[in-house]
Amino acid sequence: MSITSAMPTAKQRPRRTRTKRVSSLPAIKFSQLLPSHIDLRDPLKAVLVCGDCETWVPITGIQDKVKKLVPHHTGAASTAGAIRCRSSNRQVEWDMTIPEWCQALTDAVKEASSRQATTVLAKAFSPQTDQTLRARAERTPAGRRADWDAVRNLVAETDKNRRVVPAGDAPAEAPAVPLDTLHPQRPTR
Repeated sequence: MSITSAMPTAKQRPRRTRTKRVSSLPAIKFSQLLPSHIDLRDPLKAVLVCGDCETWVPITGIQDKVKKLVPHHTGAASTAGAIRCRSSNRQVEWDMTIPEWCQALTDAVKEASSRQATTVLAKAFSPQTDQTLRARAERTPAGRRADWDAVRNLVAETDKNRRVVPAGDAPAEAPAVPLDTLHPQRPTR
């Protein structure tokens, strides 16, 4: 008879379990968690984010003395490599009331919304920039052509001056530049 080593898979677990087991880890206190990591909108179906595996986990025993997290795996149900989370069956302490939690959640939402960026407003133009932009918008192709015709003579004169070679273009003390192309020959063997 051969033994096969199969990877354990996470099984679908009931939302509420009735077990006497309690984790040896210290109890989770609501006041130490972020208000957004707790959901007490329906107190009989309260859930919170597990600190170890970062998944939403229901709280069992809401009406009992011992309130604790439901046993859960670190992965999703029916996936290979299932590992039981070490915070399974961990006790939960209700050290804040539901109205206190609502107030803390409201405050957290207000604080988060105040950190978000606002709409950026365009900076007002200076009068000179505004005048230039308005004049540019009002120009027509005929007006641009007339402006170009007005400066065409100055541009032609400037181009002519650029083409003129100044006197003394050759350096006086430097050797002359060879005008023939040199083709070095390899020595024959």
